[in-house]
Amino acid sequence: MKIRWRKWLLGMMALGVVGVATLAIVVSRNSPCGSPPPLAEGETMQAIIYRCYGPADVLKLETIAKPEPAEDQVRVRVYAAAVNPLDKHYMRGTPYVLRLSAGIGAPKVHSLGTDFAGVVDAVGAKVTRFKVGDRVFGAADGAFGEYIVRRAEGAIAAMPEGLDFEQAAAMPVAAVTALQALRDKARVKPGQTVLINGASGGVGTFAVQIAKALGAEVTGVCSTRNVELVRSLGADHVIDYTTTNFAEGEVRYDVIIDMVGNHSLGALSEVMPENGVLVMVGSVEKSDWTEPFGRILDLSIASMLHSQRFEMLLATMDGPDLEALAAFASQGELRAAIDTRYSLPEVPDAIRHLETGRARGKIVIAIAE
Repeated sequence: MKIRWRKWLLGMMALGVVGVATLAIVVSRNSPCGSPPPLAEGETMQAIIYRCYGPADVLKLETIAKPEPAEDQVRVRVYAAAVNPLDKHYMRGTPYVLRLSAGIGAPKVHSLGTDFAGVVDAVGAKVTRFKVGDRVFGAADGAFGEYIVRRAEGAIAAMPEGLDFEQAAAMPVAAVTALQALRDKARVKPGQTVLINGASGGVGTFAVQIAKALGAEVTGVCSTRNVELVRSLGADHVIDYTTTNFAEGEVRYDVIIDMVGNHSLGALSEVMPENGVLVMVGSVEKSDWTEPFGRILDLSIASMLHSQRFEMLLATMDGPDLEALAAFASQGELRAAIDTRYSLPEVPDAIRHLETGRARGKIVIAIAE
């Protein structure tokens, strides 16, 4: 009986290994890029389209049908968009777990881009929140295109007076991420000390400003060339990581917002008080196979071994948080640090620039004059 039980167990393990290997092969396979389907009659627009996973070369400027809003949607003429790491992940289909929803082998949705700002040019029959001519910003699929449609009660809000389209388009994903990390995960209070690791990046530049608006004493960590930028955003202290390792210093921080992941969690624990909070933003790219699960496991173990809280944030987009950003901006407490501007046909170059990791603040796409 023992021999039979052992053979059965070994057989089940072998089947499990084969199953996992098969799933891995299927999930990681890239299908060939397809051709555009015939264009139906009707109004058209220009948009960036990708029909297979891969580097920025898979992105093509195509003429596609202009979308019509459903009864609960608005259609927006997009004047500006912005690039996010999220766009790169969808373009490449990595980490591979993303493909379980985005599409196995090839993307199910061929449009790209999320952050947008523009003018409402059509509204559905049941929409009361917006009207034609309203200046709005938010997050929607296909922002790298001349028009998008968005549910009126979703992640869309009115632009505040005095904010231009590029500034508004640069905010949604990155600034909402910073807001949720500081306000919701870390629960920052006035007078607390907050360290932003990666203070010159898209999320980091907003995190510095929002932490200041919440009443914190802010330390930003960046490279030499970005010290003045981070200081100009309101940081009380700026650490140049090329000369100083904050994780080896004597200063303790009530909150650490980490976009970089270049220090062990044990080392970060040493520079926080017993009730300190670390928020890891996004998923630090170590493996296309294990992320984000590896980082979630690391943070869970650290929380069990230390007295501090170790949190991971994957932001969710909604209208109220966009309205909160608009309030900060209208009060002069929030602005976008724009690195480079590209046109719609230049989106592939914008993504390549993002992938260098050298961008300071946000990369924006000018779509309409």
